[in-house]
Amino acid sequence: MKIGFDNGKYLKIQSEHIKERIAQFGDKLYMEFGGKLFDDFHASRVLPGFQPDSKLRMLTQLQDDAEIVIVISAVDIEKNKVRGDLGITYDEDVLRLRDVFLSRGFLVSSVVITHYNGQASAIAYRERLERLGIKVYYHYIIEGYPTNVELIDSEDGFGKNDYVETSRPLVVVTAPGPGSGKMAVCLSQLYQENKRGIKAGYAKFETFPIWNLSLKHPVNIAYEAATADLEDVNMIDPFHLEAYGKMAVNYNRDIEIFPVLNAIFEGIYGENPYKSPTDMGVNMAGYCISDDDVCCEASKDEIIRRYFTALCNVLDGKSTEHEVNKISLLIKRAQITTDSRKSIVAARKRKEETGVATAAIELDDGTIITAKTSPLLGPSAALLLNATKHLAGIDHEVKLIPQEMIEPIQKTKVTFLHGHNPRLHTDEVLVALSMLSLNDENCAKALECLPQLEGCQAHATVMMSEVDHKIFKKLGIGLTCEPIKKK
Repeated sequence: MKIGFDNGKYLKIQSEHIKERIAQFGDKLYMEFGGKLFDDFHASRVLPGFQPDSKLRMLTQLQDDAEIVIVISAVDIEKNKVRGDLGITYDEDVLRLRDVFLSRGFLVSSVVITHYNGQASAIAYRERLERLGIKVYYHYIIEGYPTNVELIDSEDGFGKNDYVETSRPLVVVTAPGPGSGKMAVCLSQLYQENKRGIKAGYAKFETFPIWNLSLKHPVNIAYEAATADLEDVNMIDPFHLEAYGKMAVNYNRDIEIFPVLNAIFEGIYGENPYKSPTDMGVNMAGYCISDDDVCCEASKDEIIRRYFTALCNVLDGKSTEHEVNKISLLIKRAQITTDSRKSIVAARKRKEETGVATAAIELDDGTIITAKTSPLLGPSAALLLNATKHLAGIDHEVKLIPQEMIEPIQKTKVTFLHGHNPRLHTDEVLVALSMLSLNDENCAKALECLPQLEGCQAHATVMMSEVDHKIFKKLGIGLTCEPIKKK
């Protein structure tokens, strides 16, 4: 995988910058962490070289002074909102996040349920957490948020929320996903701490959009594509432009909330230490891009990937045409087409030639490998075999898995497990390869080439199964699919 981001530099200068921000305030700093704290796969896709757990590794250097508060919206609990990258609901992810943080030695002090309005599902969830010994707090819906500053900054606004008890100088506020209400929790705590005579500050750690890249930079456009369902829009920060005469990129929700933050800081300190939403941030990722061309190409691939994901989600009833249309506009803004992704062109061409479902992958050196559906294998399973044979220098005509081994597996799937698709999936192919590798040198060589597929881009002309998606993800392959159901 080509590297475009210096992760070592990032860990160093990012932790130093956060320490400087902590020192800027008095008793306590609430730091909102946007995006994923330890499994930020979006960042690792658009900034090749960025490690998914980079932010958590960086925080480890501040571990003794930090505690973590996890936020979840009552609306997301009620809707059973699912994390698309992991396939689990937000309420389950809160427990997963907590377990991971605790295993890394962090203090997880509590969970805050936001947007609370008496929802029965939120009450049941709170009771479940409390049975596990977890402190839980409610933060309520505030009418007119975020524009009704007078109400928000009052006893009937933030003053109505539960006070979240914390004990350490750095409070990291995170959530399973966007739109959970992390910023509102931080601002509410500033209000509540001030009532108790505690001088507290606020800072924001949001990787995207990257403030010191242009509005039209593919990395920032890819962020809009990733949040198309949230109506997030990248904008030039007008407050920053007015204060400094410099362009900086932020997004609409931060710009909309800035007057609220400004009013709260003025109420606490008499003045706001920040002149713009961009000032609130501590993100140093833009200074760690080592190869802009690599990041641009990776981001363009991500925009197209998001487009096909949205198309497939519409077919499954998980998304809307509005999301698809928005990403279509972003594709135009990035000045690309779906044909910009070579694996898409190759897979479609192979389908025209064969008349069956196909798949293609672009390897690191630009080589295109294709595969088609057969009575024995699905296109994704066949693609893995073809790609690893090429990388291992094995002749294409060599059959790594003999037919007499595949047929009994198919019989079990259809006859005993009552499956409808006898063809082998990617996981079944890899298990078969592993067994054969004990006595077959070619199978062993093919398996050893699997790590070389990380960062490669693949496309299938039909929607792949959940199993196939998970296998490709674990291998680090960026997979897109046409919105066509398998027959």
